[in-house]
Amino acid sequence: MKNILVPIGSSSNAKYTLQYAIDFAQVMQANVFVFRSFSLAPKAGTIINIDSIVAREQVANVKEVVDLIDQKDVTIKIISAKGGVVDSIDAIHKELGIDLIIVGQRPNDLQESYFLGRTPGSIVKQTDIPVLIIPEAYAFKSISKILTAVKSGIVSKKNAILPLQEIMQTFESAMHLLQVKTKDFAPEDAEINSDLKALMSSYSSTENGTLFQGVLEHLNKHNPDVICVFRRKRGFFKKLWEQNTIKKIDFESRVPLLVLKGAK
Repeated sequence: MKNILVPIGSSSNAKYTLQYAIDFAQVMQANVFVFRSFSLAPKAGTIINIDSIVAREQVANVKEVVDLIDQKDVTIKIISAKGGVVDSIDAIHKELGIDLIIVGQRPNDLQESYFLGRTPGSIVKQTDIPVLIIPEAYAFKSISKILTAVKSGIVSKKNAILPLQEIMQTFESAMHLLQVKTKDFAPEDAEINSDLKALMSSYSSTENGTLFQGVLEHLNKHNPDVICVFRRKRGFFKKLWEQNTIKKIDFESRVPLLVLKGAK
């Protein structure tokens, strides 16, 4: 894991998310790219290059946040890009090769009733880069225990599990695999991917209406430092295929949530 991208918004929680990313990157020996996108509505009669002015302002605003945190010995670079967040991330990924995105739950002060805001929701929904979602004002700590929740044990894309493997190896983490059997659970879902099976220290299964409910039911029992799930078209983030937010009434986590990609 070499390059970590941290999109930050205008919320007061941005400095906490960035500090977590710096602390995490130090352990992982990774570089951190702090990112903010901007867009402009076209105005008739504009002569000067507004893009360059706004880009400089965005970089200055991000630098103010960077100056508030303990940078330690981590290499930090600031990026400003014109356009939507997802399109900008795709362009950055093509140029730099991003291994992980770390983002706050609600980077733009979305109301408290939401667990996942529009920006991190759209990133989870529309990119194929693994995402680590950090709760508000969450302080970094070593990742000793991971709860990985799946419905299907099938993992179809090569290297989808690699970020989990790297985190577990670096932190020497133990991983409990929870398989949640919902009403549409198929016989083939019972077969656990061999790489995923090799990582688990323990296993349990449960029957619930949704994967959300299964995770919430077992959260206190396992008390993990990180929850890990896969983004599937019919799975943990099914709601995100309809909208880019998740309300707390549907799901809430007080620990970081790692979302892996590539499982169909």
